[in-house]
Amino acid sequence: MKILLVGEFSRLHNSLKEGLERLGHKVTIVAAKDGFKNYDVDLLIHKKFENGLLKKFKNLIYRLTSIDLESLNIKKQILKLQPKLSNYDIVQFINESSFGCTPQIEKDIFDFISKWNKNVFLLSCGIDHISLQYAYDKKTRYSYLDPYLNGKEKQSSSYGLKFLQPDFKALHHHIYKTIAGVIASDLDYHLPLLNHPKYLGLIPNPINTADLEFKKLTVENKIVIFHGINSNNYYKKGNDIFEVALAIINQKYADKIEIITVRSLPYDEYIKTYNTAHIMLDQIYAYDQGFNALEAMAKGKVVFTGAEKEWLEYYNLEEDTVAINALPDAEKIAKKLEWLILNPEKIVDISSNARRFIETQHNYKTCAKQYLETWKKQL
Repeated sequence: MKILLVGEFSRLHNSLKEGLERLGHKVTIVAAKDGFKNYDVDLLIHKKFENGLLKKFKNLIYRLTSIDLESLNIKKQILKLQPKLSNYDIVQFINESSFGCTPQIEKDIFDFISKWNKNVFLLSCGIDHISLQYAYDKKTRYSYLDPYLNGKEKQSSSYGLKFLQPDFKALHHHIYKTIAGVIASDLDYHLPLLNHPKYLGLIPNPINTADLEFKKLTVENKIVIFHGINSNNYYKKGNDIFEVALAIINQKYADKIEIITVRSLPYDEYIKTYNTAHIMLDQIYAYDQGFNALEAMAKGKVVFTGAEKEWLEYYNLEEDTVAINALPDAEKIAKKLEWLILNPEKIVDISSNARRFIETQHNYKTCAKQYLETWKKQL
């Protein structure tokens, strides 16, 4: 089949493409770059108003007229690409706002691509209306909105609150009327979608383990703890809590550990930077793992991330055997770190279990087959 993947977050569509191509399908990704992460894209949508004077000019025009020049720029590029974006058997949008445009422009782009092709699907990946409303209504024990709702974070831009606004809610309903169905990429999106008539189920994030070398961990000298910070999501990912936990543990075990902290690195540099680590601190406020955690687990790292009881039940796992659940509590995280420092054999066991889990549950070819089966049922 000929498949078009629209948008890219955290390399999900790249890994899916690799799996689909291994199964003999022709796949194209059209997307803008995902911030500083610099993932591969077949048809690149250029954002020219992101920096410097052009950004200031764009912001001025928007304040004066409510016209977003970047959105118009992206729409123009999509229209020019019509011959290359037409006649696909399957189209999948990665999000309700795959290009980060204004709601009207996102609707226009969605309508263009839907008109040019057959069988349009949507991923629930990244913030969208349903998952945000679920978190905002506090239907979970905690959520990524907590730092904002509790007043810790004053900047609201990274929390996607725009998806609760009437124009984005209208965009959501418009898209759901058109799509053949929506697929969740992990439990954080699965739970809000349960019982929705358009929901087609959860397909785990596909991980290309062929590109991620596993090295069995050994603990001979210091235990290396890696903490990668995305400055734009500092509170949302719980980096502030991780830093408090690291300060606690460093005070007690400075002679036994080495802490590596990096900020906002491009993807290729980022995954190389944690190669020497035993333990990786990924994110708090999640129930399941995102791409950063899964790729680190594939490389055999012990990852502090979303590994809640719902995830344990879904995959029939025991606590602290594959990943460490990072609760929004610095003292509890410090205690888990201490447990690993004092029991280094657990690090080795969890490392091997993590790789095995990725190979069985997140294999990119297996996940690609699940996508194909799910799509074909709706044709």
